[in-house]
Amino acid sequence: MPASVAAKRSVFRRLHEQGCFIIPNPWDIGSAKLLAHAGFKALASTSAGFAWAQGMPDGKAPLEDILQHLKDVRTAVEIPVTADFENGYADDIPTLEINVMRAAATGVAGLSIEDATGDPENPLYDFDQAVVRVVAARRALDQSPSGGEPALLTARSEGFIRGRPDLAETCRRLKAFAAAGADCLYAPGLKTAAEIEAVVKAVAPKPVNLLVPPSGLSFDQAAALGVRRLSVGGALARAAWGETQRVAAEMMAGSFAGLQRAATSAEVEKAL
Repeated sequence: MPASVAAKRSVFRRLHEQGCFIIPNPWDIGSAKLLAHAGFKALASTSAGFAWAQGMPDGKAPLEDILQHLKDVRTAVEIPVTADFENGYADDIPTLEINVMRAAATGVAGLSIEDATGDPENPLYDFDQAVVRVVAARRALDQSPSGGEPALLTARSEGFIRGRPDLAETCRRLKAFAAAGADCLYAPGLKTAAEIEAVVKAVAPKPVNLLVPPSGLSFDQAAALGVRRLSVGGALARAAWGETQRVAAEMMAGSFAGLQRAATSAEVEKAL
């Protein structure tokens, strides 16, 4: 019998209570099923990966498409799915609350709200506004019908990937987000052990999600630093794009050798 939304949300919350787990990021139904088949305990959507699959840059996918995507992926797998919900697709608080409630209505086990504005000239909401937005998201999730626990709220501070790599300010924001009701905290773009440890300590005992850095940090190393959740963002989607680009270039050069690296049809269909 398919797991209920309430059951998935309960499982997802329990995953954050101790230890460390990997939450990979599918970009469509097929990749979600493949990752669930591989044995992961939960999944997180990727706004970038989904947008690229639709032939659009990151951040350009329409809200209605995002909501349908979340529902499609959530219903396709038995494990919990949390949503990369960007900035809630709204600047003003009333619309943010409505959008968060609509996302919760898709049945996701959680969602993230970031403090990025989408404006390169002013990439982050100011501190007070960013905190108020987390409060609004928390309120919207708590007011959403759930039949159980509300969806888990992850609050993101985006300075390290938006040209504002200020560790002290990032920690200040994450601490405030935690106090405002965020269940999990996330600062994508952290690279060093010192940065990661500082964020973990700043928001303790609340759990921290780490975007796996390009330095090759291992699962055990991240766990030792106190990280509770490891995600990869759009990296899996980029890996798929990269391999397709490499094989396409080989084909243009007259070689089909790269196709030998492909999964077999039987392997793909077993995962589905």
